[in-house]
Amino acid sequence: MKRILGIAVVLGLMGALTFIAGCSKGKAPLAKESSGEEEVIDLGKGVKLTMVLIPAGKFMMGSPTSETGRENNEIQHEVSLTKPFYMGKYELTQEQWEAVMGESPWDKKTAKHPVTGVSGWGFNNPGEDRQGFMKQLNAKTNGGYRLPTEAEWEYACRAGTSTAYSFGNSLTKSDANIIESKIGKSVAVGSYKPNAFGLYDMHGNVREFVEDWYAEYPKGSVTDPKGPAGGKERVIRGGDFEISGAFGIARSSSRGPWDPKWFGDHRTGFRLAKDK
Repeated sequence: MKRILGIAVVLGLMGALTFIAGCSKGKAPLAKESSGEEEVIDLGKGVKLTMVLIPAGKFMMGSPTSETGRENNEIQHEVSLTKPFYMGKYELTQEQWEAVMGESPWDKKTAKHPVTGVSGWGFNNPGEDRQGFMKQLNAKTNGGYRLPTEAEWEYACRAGTSTAYSFGNSLTKSDANIIESKIGKSVAVGSYKPNAFGLYDMHGNVREFVEDWYAEYPKGSVTDPKGPAGGKERVIRGGDFEISGAFGIARSSSRGPWDPKWFGDHRTGFRLAKDK
């Protein structure tokens, strides 16, 4: 009996030492689906930009016909993303915009809230300011930042799930900033729980522009899709604080068109992506 107790004590000490060693390296248990790797960029004056590494993978994009709230533009099809990529941990904030652009387009600044209302500044699309945000950011960081493709956005939003939302088949005021939250405006990024990839506010708060021009989905499997070369409307994703969780507009697969010239909407923002 004494020998058995002695072995147990030794094993217990070994486990404790292993745990302490892991903590000393700053490592914590990660979600199975997540790589856990982050890239943090200093934009100056204490403002940071955090990007999360999203692993390559394959998923079913769109929604099954049985999903509540499904629209006809969500034809389900298999998508393969062959390369890992970085995705913004949060929606781009007002303080990050100001750190890059050197000025703010808001009368009332809320530094940690998503940037919205920046029509004519943003993405270097034809007809927009050539000194747009992406160009300025990449010059400042030599980083290759861009908008995510629609496929990257949905893959990152789902984070390994096949349910209507990354949290399950329903969305409540505990999960995201939606109309049921009764806040009526955006909140600071990261105010709600992240998905399994460690990304915040993929549902609700503000809807997000992606890179793709709006078009119907293909009916077969595709690899690294980027959408059509041109169009009149960009795709927006994720829903916002004025939509109801009961209507399904913030689902992982929900998508809609939006004219980029009207980007100055108080409910629409974006998050960054970048090739690894």
